[in-house]
Amino acid sequence: MLCASLLVGTACSFTGAAKAQQAGVPEISPQELVRLVVAHEVAATSDSAKHMFCSHKKTPKGSQTHLYVETNDALAGMLTEVDGQPLTLQQRQAEFGHLDWLIHNPDQLRKKHAREQEDADRTMRIVRALPDAFRYQYAGTENSTESEGKPGDLLVRLNFSPNPGYSPPSHVEQVLEGMQGYLLIDTNEHRIAKIDGTLFRDVSFGWGIFGRLDKGGHFRVQQADVGNGSWELTLMDLSITGKILLFKSISMNWYEVFSDFEPVPSDLSFAKGVELLENEEKKLANEGESAAAQQTQQ
Repeated sequence: MLCASLLVGTACSFTGAAKAQQAGVPEISPQELVRLVVAHEVAATSDSAKHMFCSHKKTPKGSQTHLYVETNDALAGMLTEVDGQPLTLQQRQAEFGHLDWLIHNPDQLRKKHAREQEDADRTMRIVRALPDAFRYQYAGTENSTESEGKPGDLLVRLNFSPNPGYSPPSHVEQVLEGMQGYLLIDTNEHRIAKIDGTLFRDVSFGWGIFGRLDKGGHFRVQQADVGNGSWELTLMDLSITGKILLFKSISMNWYEVFSDFEPVPSDLSFAKGVELLENEEKKLANEGESAAAQQTQQ
């Protein structure tokens, strides 16, 4: 009986491998693929390429458009539209004033950079945990898009569910215990093109004393090659509710698209980045005024 089971299992393995190869799925195990890709994601954090880009964010309270530029000191950003309407002169001056304040307050700029680094470190802790936190299964392939992977590449889909043997090293990784979903992987570039996850049960932090995330929470993150082999975040879709300290409700709900990536010098200072932002904002404002004047004349 044992021999028969082994023969059946071996035959199924060969059949599955043949089907996977025909579908363009890598020959290595899905777990090995994720481990390889995560190693590339970690290595990519040393990429010095920087960009100026646009963000359009929607929340239940409305929408906002920002211009951002990556610098050596911190991310410089300014609001340009609220609910599709350009800022008033007073609002624009306030944005310029805040950026000028940061330039002339190095302590505040260092604090801003430290907060951004903490967020990046938490993100990388989650990414590093992916190979061990989940079990993966190949689930076919999809075509890449402008905002997902590298244009022209085939993306491999991996469904994932929690690994019961995984022990989170801290509360940061605890959320993974209650999550299932799928990854899209660009196997040519060995990069994650998309992560789509849903909480299938409530997740508690610190034995329920510090907080809880509610079942049904969902997040989706996409990244893509935006030129010259540089990958950037292109979409973040988050809908999560829960409680902190068992009584304070939390709700994170937004949909944000990042686009119009333009390369900037890799050694860009914050002050020079702000100068680029202000020039771009003024150009966009002038274009908006010209378009409005043409519509009025028509």
